Amino acid sequence: MSQPYDAFEKLRKHNAVLHESVALHSGIQLAAWSNKRDTITQYCDHHTLSLYIADGYESYHKTAEGWKNGGGPDRFCLMPKESESSWDIRDDLSFVHLYCTDTHLREVGEKVWDKSPYSFTLDEHTFGSDPGITAVYRQFLLGNDWQQPANHLTLSAASSLLLTHLIQHYSNVQWRLPTVTGGLAPATLRNVLAYIEAHLAHPITLSDLASEAALSDFHFARMFRQSMNMAPHQYVMQRRMALAQNLVCYSSRSLSDIAMACGFSSASHFSNRFKQVTGKTPTQLRAAK
Repeated sequence: MSQPYDAFEKLRKHNAVLHESVALHSGIQLAAWSNKRDTITQYCDHHTLSLYIADGYESYHKTAEGWKNGGGPDRFCLMPKESESSWDIRDDLSFVHLYCTDTHLREVGEKVWDKSPYSFTLDEHTFGSDPGITAVYRQFLLGNDWQQPANHLTLSAASSLLLTHLIQHYSNVQWRLPTVTGGLAPATLRNVLAYIEAHLAHPITLSDLASEAALSDFHFARMFRQSMNMAPHQYVMQRRMALAQNLVCYSSRSLSDIAMACGFSSASHFSNRFKQVTGKTPTQLRAAK
């Protein structure tokens, strides 16, 4: 874990059950929780985006007019830095939290829009509905094993996309997204691709690749897609699978070693992903060769 987050630590002291968590890079952490029959008041020194996965119909938020509910699958709550909120969880609730430091949020905004506002704040939202947020977290945050280093690029890209969306739609600035035309310069692209090849065995985040190109995550992701006709996480997984097939077919290394060399900490997860791509497990492909 990169640092303690108030909301995370407070939930751990209550009835909430932590299912998994992952620190992606400086300023961002994801945590998957479930809770039931709990009351909690949160005051945080960071931003929290809460995404309801399942249930949540009996989650109540304290307002000036009393306790109000409105939760359910795909609803979201946005709790900005220094906001205080009280909750009464009366029945089952499964949710994902995205924690973000104010410093990191400001860096995202400044890098994407090349602007530095005097004040930069998020608006508090309770039981909101946003198809854009739902699409990102359902497809990318819930669809990947967080503990696999090979998935950290996808998770970090999705998290950066969510933060950009929050700045665009739920902040005091609400800047329109800048247009990005053209791809990466040839020399920059060569450096990025070489970095990827040299780090296939390690976790790679979007920020790692953007730093190699001296660009914001937002601009890098879009310019990379222009250059390669695919998203960075798709390209990296393609290269991992190409290396894996080569090692399975033309080396005598154990499958566990090959999994590690391709950025997977679990041989079973590696085998499942390999079969999705090739139609055969590594064992079956090696036997056929």
